[in-house]
Amino acid sequence: MANEDLVFTPAWRLRELISAKELSPVELTEFFLRRIEALNPKLNAYLTVTAEEALSEARLAEQAVLKGEALGPLHGIPISIKDLEVTKGVPTTLGSLVFKDKVPQEDTVVVERVRKSGAIILGKTNTPEFGLSGTTENRLGDACRNPWNLERTSGGSSGGAGAGLAAGLCPLAIGSDGGGSIRIPSSFCGVYGIKPTQGRVPRYGGFGKPAANFTSQVGPMARNVRDAAILLEVVSGHDSRDPTTLREPLPDVIKDLDGGVRGLRLAWSPNMGFAPVDPEVVKVTSKAARVFDELGCVVEEPRFALEDPFPAYWPILTASLYASFGHLLEDHAEELTAYGRFIIEQGEHVSGVEYSRALLGFYRVQAQLTDLLERYDLLLTPTMPVPAFPIGQRPKFIHTLNIPEGRKFEPYWGFLQFTFPINMSGQTAASVPCGFSADGMPIGLQIVGRAKDEATVLRASAAFEKARPWPLVPKVY
Repeated sequence: MANEDLVFTPAWRLRELISAKELSPVELTEFFLRRIEALNPKLNAYLTVTAEEALSEARLAEQAVLKGEALGPLHGIPISIKDLEVTKGVPTTLGSLVFKDKVPQEDTVVVERVRKSGAIILGKTNTPEFGLSGTTENRLGDACRNPWNLERTSGGSSGGAGAGLAAGLCPLAIGSDGGGSIRIPSSFCGVYGIKPTQGRVPRYGGFGKPAANFTSQVGPMARNVRDAAILLEVVSGHDSRDPTTLREPLPDVIKDLDGGVRGLRLAWSPNMGFAPVDPEVVKVTSKAARVFDELGCVVEEPRFALEDPFPAYWPILTASLYASFGHLLEDHAEELTAYGRFIIEQGEHVSGVEYSRALLGFYRVQAQLTDLLERYDLLLTPTMPVPAFPIGQRPKFIHTLNIPEGRKFEPYWGFLQFTFPINMSGQTAASVPCGFSADGMPIGLQIVGRAKDEATVLRASAAFEKARPWPLVPKVY
């Protein structure tokens, strides 16, 4: 294959070529390392590039192929790891100046499984401090930039993963999502990402002091649905080191991936009954939702309205962060970002009563969405209420929204309205690229499924991808 053909070749196809001895893992790894060297200075998608380690692993992968050894599902495939995942012998910053020189002595469960699959780790992708923002800025360097427009945000907190995928700096990426952090950059950068059901992927290994995990899940990001499904199978499954992980194995999500969606009943909601949305986003995502009519689904717009879930989400988020990193306020406060310090400080003052009431709010959101998904197979919404906006100009995009009279729009969190409720409910949700804004920025459609039903979400995503293939070449070229 010519080098230019490798950029956007699906990972599953690269794996076939490697197995057939038609593609060298070493040459493939070298190719992506050259792209990172050329384009990462523009994007700041990677915080750490592990070139020597990657090439060493690629040589071993190549030897295994030549010897006819058994190969893992991602054997020889380059991959990026979000820098919230601890990696043995590789700097892990968590997006924080506090940990800029930290080199762990263990891998997280997810990284263990990625290595076991035969994938080649290219490096660690950019993230805001502790993953606490829907955009990717921290004190470690320049903001992570969007390949479709370098002045725009890539989203967050898996912003480096999204930007790297969109720019062809890796064929696969590990992200994580505690309030939308896979789906936000997937929407803003025009790639695919799925947040698994809460507990589907173990969360073990990291810095700080362990705290209960009610919202966050590691998940795959890719440029096509099949690649994401393969990576989801790699990282999913119970691990006794994380008592919150599901004991039921992930069903075979590849088997029926191309089975179509004819006969499914889908709910479409342009605003979940409470969220202000850019009219342009409503127009694009509404048109995308109607594609499922063409695919044989019944698409309805039921009367459905969540009460603003943020008052319940905030105490749980901040208290959990304080439980993990509150000790940094004593010795490292000056190294923290303003937003990191603020959220930790907020968590310090959450009372037991507030926490208990917030948990009740979680259960209410879960019950509402579960009730809806007992009547419908899937829920469709915009992924984001706005397209990617200029870096550092969050408050300035508010005037573009039709905000109902008396409704407050919080510029820091207000553009996450469609994503964090799904973290509260624990269900699974994906973002598929579905169109562009007038100024050429990607827009995503969110596909929400029942808990433990990643298979239907992936199948619907694949059907949409086939019906409306999304472009893969952003303006950075």
